[in-house]
Amino acid sequence: MKLNKQAVTIYIVDDEFPIRDSLSMLIELAGFNVESYESAQVFLEHFKPEQPGCLVLDMRMPYMDGLELQTELAQRCSDLPIIFMSGHGDVPISAKAFRAGAVDFIEKPFDNQLLLERIHEVVDKVLLAWPAVLEKRQVLERYASLTCREKEVFLLIIHNYSSKHAAKSLNISNRTVDVHRASIMRKMQADSLNSLIIMAVAGGIL
Repeated sequence: MKLNKQAVTIYIVDDEFPIRDSLSMLIELAGFNVESYESAQVFLEHFKPEQPGCLVLDMRMPYMDGLELQTELAQRCSDLPIIFMSGHGDVPISAKAFRAGAVDFIEKPFDNQLLLERIHEVVDKVLLAWPAVLEKRQVLERYASLTCREKEVFLLIIHNYSSKHAAKSLNISNRTVDVHRASIMRKMQADSLNSLIIMAVAGGIL
């Protein structure tokens, strides 16, 4: 699925309306779709993880701050890239944000052109990585359709266990393993063990 920058949504989360308003106008004029939110909670209510995007996030906000929102997104297995903004930035806070996966940290007041450059850089990476992101989601959706026992067999066969060894490991019959293997191949839409391993790698399962 080929995307262009108009397909990427730039989310702005800042509790100050003048900042949200000016940033929205700036980023829209640069050709991006923009959604702005006054709090982390409201953003989470509307956020669609299947939508490619970039989050421009204020560090200090009431109730849930930027780092807490970053943590919440990580717990939801979101790969949304985050550019932090802060008028009170310091080394420990920025270091913590980067360790948790932030792509940039810009102190207020900042140069608008610098922010746009950073957004363009992030969007280019999002567009480049998007096919792999879609593939990973597809694999994980299929993997989620497996039963608990099928997941156990799945993990054994992608680690090159024979039906005999998998059966012994799980204390079930060879025939039962073969039945599970056939179901796994069907649900994962894999035509060979090699393709199943490739899926496991793409989905981060292996």
